[in-house]
Amino acid sequence: MKKSPLAILFLTVLLDLIGFGIVLPLLPTYAKQLGATPVMIGLIAAIYSSMQFIFSPIWGKLSDKIGRRPVMLSSIFIAAASYAFFSQAVSIPLLILARALSGIGSANISAAQASITDLTDSKSRSGAMGMLGAAFGIGFIIGPLIGGLLMTNYGISMVGIVASVLNSVNFILALFFLSESNTHAVSITTLLRRGKKPRSANEGGFFTSLGSKAAAYGETLRSSFSSRPVALLMVINFIYSLAIVNMQVSAILLWSEFYHTTEQQVGYLFAYVGFISVIVQGGMLPKLSKRFGEHKLMVFGHLASFVGVFFVPFIPQDSMFTLGLAILLFFAIGTSLVNPLNISMISLYSYKQKQGQIMGFAQAVNALARIMGPFSGSILYGIDHRFPYIFAGALTVVGTLISLALFKYDIEALEPEAESAS
Repeated sequence: MKKSPLAILFLTVLLDLIGFGIVLPLLPTYAKQLGATPVMIGLIAAIYSSMQFIFSPIWGKLSDKIGRRPVMLSSIFIAAASYAFFSQAVSIPLLILARALSGIGSANISAAQASITDLTDSKSRSGAMGMLGAAFGIGFIIGPLIGGLLMTNYGISMVGIVASVLNSVNFILALFFLSESNTHAVSITTLLRRGKKPRSANEGGFFTSLGSKAAAYGETLRSSFSSRPVALLMVINFIYSLAIVNMQVSAILLWSEFYHTTEQQVGYLFAYVGFISVIVQGGMLPKLSKRFGEHKLMVFGHLASFVGVFFVPFIPQDSMFTLGLAILLFFAIGTSLVNPLNISMISLYSYKQKQGQIMGFAQAVNALARIMGPFSGSILYGIDHRFPYIFAGALTVVGTLISLALFKYDIEALEPEAESAS
């Protein structure tokens, strides 16, 4: 494993996620202040994922072609612009536009995951994905705390400005220090030279181009479901993400309305979950995956997640920061295992030459769940505040059963040595 490139990659993703964490926990309450209904809050949360669903496969395939670095630089730049726009979003339509722009620029995660597959072998990949997951944890320790303080003292405008500045600094650092990991990438200048060639007579216009892109998307779909374990992992990806997002969107409202937590206390709860995630993903996952294997940890992660989502609304009102923290401990452990292991196992069952494509599609599947989750969570919460968590618990049980079916498939990653020999 190449240490230095992974360290730079970790720093790049970390800075991006701190900016993301500054804004995310404040969205539901800010949208409500602007007069958004529960359904509108779901729409605002889903628009980010809708753009991610559309653009992640495109960005992923592009990173296979032109490299991970230009895709990550582009996405970081767009993210910085989106947060600057968010700082001026004083109405619901402007807030929706800001989140849509942020979703378009969310390509750096799938590109970073593809970079990890470029830089690791099958034995170290789960640990490296865990380190990337730890960046999520740190982002949700620092980000919500900063966001809560900024919101309380300076207002939502300063929240967006700080997130934008942080991503701008990230862009500058990545520009100078982030190296390219995709050795098969073709430079942009080479592609531009190819683009200057005159169009042949058999080349069509807009609709032909549209058809070719649809065919390319279909080819990505076939590649992603080329083997049964990859298909099962994609289904797990969707079900688990739907369960977690369904719970997360309503949790902020639940804590505020039923447990009377302040915005700063919500930041503390996010930071607590992030702190546990950093310990599990950054320190424990590499050792646990070598000792127990990915399959067993995936099942255990789903079981821990069940406890961490199902029992949330049944915590007594005066026990949010005692029993509630114990429940959230299971939630943090579960998500810290399932999310990085799912991505790691998808990459291990896939061909190395198409890692960006597969990672982009995995992000699209995740985004599809994140489109549906806010709506299901908001609607179920409107019916009964306990329903989103009961539904999420049921989904984790289904995920557990599918995870058990993966035991009969051995992980046989296609290593670079095997590719060169073939």
